[in-house]
Amino acid sequence: MTDTPRPDAHPAEDWSYETTAVQSSIPRGLGQTIGFPIHAAAAFQFDTLEEAQLEFQQNTGLSYARLQNPTVRALEDRLTTLEGGAATVAVASGQAATLTAILSVCRAGDHVVSASSLFGGTTGMLGNILPLMGITATLVENTPDAVRAAMQPNTRLVWAEMISNPAGDIADIRAFADIAHAHGALLAIDNTCGGVGFLARPLEHGADIVSQSLTKWAGGHGSVLGGAVTVGTGHDLTRNPIYTDGGEQSILSVRGDAALAWRQRWFGAHQLGMTLAPHSAFLIAQGLETLALRLERESATALGLAGWLEAHPRVGKVSYPGLPSHPHHHLAQTYLRGGQGAVLTFEVPDPAAFLSRVRVLRIAPNLGDVRTLVVHPWTTTHARVPETARHAAGVTPLTIRMSVGVEALADLKADIEQAL
Repeated sequence: MTDTPRPDAHPAEDWSYETTAVQSSIPRGLGQTIGFPIHAAAAFQFDTLEEAQLEFQQNTGLSYARLQNPTVRALEDRLTTLEGGAATVAVASGQAATLTAILSVCRAGDHVVSASSLFGGTTGMLGNILPLMGITATLVENTPDAVRAAMQPNTRLVWAEMISNPAGDIADIRAFADIAHAHGALLAIDNTCGGVGFLARPLEHGADIVSQSLTKWAGGHGSVLGGAVTVGTGHDLTRNPIYTDGGEQSILSVRGDAALAWRQRWFGAHQLGMTLAPHSAFLIAQGLETLALRLERESATALGLAGWLEAHPRVGKVSYPGLPSHPHHHLAQTYLRGGQGAVLTFEVPDPAAFLSRVRVLRIAPNLGDVRTLVVHPWTTTHARVPETARHAAGVTPLTIRMSVGVEALADLKADIEQAL
């Protein structure tokens, strides 16, 4: 299970994001496909017993599709390039990616510090699932001071969302990285709303791990589930016993610079079997090729809607990091490029009545679709989260979350106006 990049996986260094998204990981040559072929296979052949034995010892090629598949591998190479990383493992969902990222550096007795403005599924995992494994988590305000104060001797990971769902808080990556590294921990950033490196590349600012749901902007059409974990090159594992226990036989000694990427594939794919199907990888790769076009337009439309809603007499609090009124607007200017994202929230006096009247907007619990989607987080995505945590995530009983699609701004305004 190697994560050593292959020579054909990397584009020219001066390629733009848009060119990289459509050209990377596609070999050239007579008879080669223009795009990713789908390899529908459960296992791969060997010529001899010796070949099979060597592969099962080294895991550098193809053996069993739970570990690796050529279609999934090509997608992983493209994701690695777009995020500016060293290696990626693609898994079955964003939630699977989160679990893989956390378990790659944490075991029973370890501790996670996380910003509290989180996707409800992540909050649930930190509060309900990790304790079953003996891993504790402390959720704090999304500020460096709060993160620093929560660090413990057994803290192995600091977690935050690049653009939080749904509040739109922006992670201060450089500050969080300094805090984590000073304590021998790593920094993991959920870059789902950062659009696979289009709006932000957390690894360039000091993050060690990038996790994300590929279901969202990477797929882009609400037709597929997927997730990915990408690692950079600068992480320090020398103070994590998972990697140092065992002396010369430790994971760090045996795997070297590839240790973190190896463990993530070993956990997420090999041991837990959260494998991404090759057809899903194909659909996600197709979505990546138009991500820049979609997210640039969606971000511009979201900014236009946010400004209009903020001035609307029948709308309450509006939260969008592109607005000067947002408390993290300055961080958005620091870390985001090409837009401030496609997700915003706003409060209406009667969410049920508002949602019953929409005609262009669609009520659905997803993000990153080409269609504009709205949902009432208090009763859906964050319904099982304790009330204090809901408020910390920027959710109130009046909140509507909107993921802006590619429709015309005028049509979206008109639909919201009539629904209000």
